[in-house]
Amino acid sequence: MKIRIIQTALVAALAICACACTNTNNTVTTAQADEISAGEHTRVTTKYGPIEGYKDGEIFTFKGIPYAKAERFMPPEDPDSCTELKMRKLYGPQAPQGETLNWSGNDQTDYAFGNQFYLEPMDEEGCLVLNVWTPEINGKSDRPVFVWIHGGGFFSGSGHDLPCYEGRALAQKGDIVVVNLNHRLNILGYSDMRALGGKYSNSVNLGQQDIVKALEWIRDNISLFGGDPSNVTIAGQSGGGAKVSTLLAMPSAKGLFSKAIVQSGSSLRQGESEKSMEYGKEILKELGVNSSNPEKINSFTYEQLTEAANKAAATLNARTGNTGRRGGYGFSPVVDGVILPTHPFDPVAPEISKDVPMLIGTNFNEFTFDINITPTPEEIFQTLQERYGDKADEFIEAFHSSFPGADDKDMLYMDLWFRPTAVEQAKIKSEQNGAPAYLYMFNWRPTNNALGASHGMELPFMFDNVELQREMTGSTEEAYKLEDLISNAWISFIKTGDPNVSGLPEWKPFNSQDATTMVFDNVSRTANHLDDTLIEIAKNAAPQR
Repeated sequence: MKIRIIQTALVAALAICACACTNTNNTVTTAQADEISAGEHTRVTTKYGPIEGYKDGEIFTFKGIPYAKAERFMPPEDPDSCTELKMRKLYGPQAPQGETLNWSGNDQTDYAFGNQFYLEPMDEEGCLVLNVWTPEINGKSDRPVFVWIHGGGFFSGSGHDLPCYEGRALAQKGDIVVVNLNHRLNILGYSDMRALGGKYSNSVNLGQQDIVKALEWIRDNISLFGGDPSNVTIAGQSGGGAKVSTLLAMPSAKGLFSKAIVQSGSSLRQGESEKSMEYGKEILKELGVNSSNPEKINSFTYEQLTEAANKAAATLNARTGNTGRRGGYGFSPVVDGVILPTHPFDPVAPEISKDVPMLIGTNFNEFTFDINITPTPEEIFQTLQERYGDKADEFIEAFHSSFPGADDKDMLYMDLWFRPTAVEQAKIKSEQNGAPAYLYMFNWRPTNNALGASHGMELPFMFDNVELQREMTGSTEEAYKLEDLISNAWISFIKTGDPNVSGLPEWKPFNSQDATTMVFDNVSRTANHLDDTLIEIAKNAAPQR
């Protein structure tokens, strides 16, 4: 029996631009389409100069706004000011990145087809841009602000690489301001070049520094777009969730947001400084760059930098005995002692974000993307024995207690990789005795494909964009009903820090005694200690991934 699992490293996203469209609750009509307009009534004079967007129905839209500029391997700086009116009606480029999958024309898997990834132009110098959707500009409103940070690990993706990332529907439904952004990635955003010294002494965690710079732009400019800079929620899924986790521990980000959402990306620890510097030094050695000729680093193409990184990883793997192409050497945030002083949630939650409420969760299947495979009962039990040994029977009993009515094969396809870390993050946050943490599990599955409650399946629902990504979700009545509930819960949290809304059971904050989880499905429910036994058995078993 073959159970297909796509690893985290394949969660790259490639896109060109998302269409301006609404969900079925607000389907675009010919009359509404005629309301798309631009001109003086869609202009805003930001701190850095005047820009013009366009109005799509009731929502003002601005795309590709530069929030910063940066030299290669240097921290971001304020963008250039300009007195000339700039058109901001098209998405800007994404950060340079490789195609981990050939998404172009690759619709042979449910995962690729369902996600509808776009190909995008890439540009190292022009990728520090953000997009804004808002019901009002140049007024005196103070709407809550929702800032989306994309996934793709720390090496790929963009703020508009999936159709559902378009913020129009959520801005209109919630009467909020929605922002998403691009930032530097992989070797350009998450390598460690501090060994060069001099002006490169802070050349670490650059992707995270970019995000902080975007939040500073929001602080200084969002009131012009009807937003309240004191009521900002940061959110991200997968790698974006890890970036949010990290921002909670960064002193430079303190005060730039008031709430945080982590979706399938809880991160307790980040890279170690010594190992990160070792990798950076080996990359520089491959390039022939050192502290005596640091500017040489600017002479290489992105592809040459990536090739040097691969060679450096192979050298270090051989030296240390790590297996695999990268082994233990890669690109991620680093506990450098300054920009990121400590691990985000190990051993405790960061004190600087004690008063920041959190919404934390995962999906039932995550990286199993073909739940239509139907093993025999004998194959199921054999696989469980291979995984859990003499605990297999206990696992079966605990599974059916936690998920009554579930199919036996779900025991093989459920996620026990992301979920334990999310539970642990909620536990650590709750033990801080500060702002609350709310924990969820997304269990809903589409009927039009075999993806199940896979990695990212919740995204169209919380963005109120099921219609834009119906290749993934289908367009059933059940999907739209759940979309309404989940988007309402996210909007409520964005506005108040509490996700409780009409139509859902009472959702209590997480604490170690009750360990409450909201389980999203056609019939949503709350459960205490939902899968503690399953997590414990899996934790003590041999790793499966």
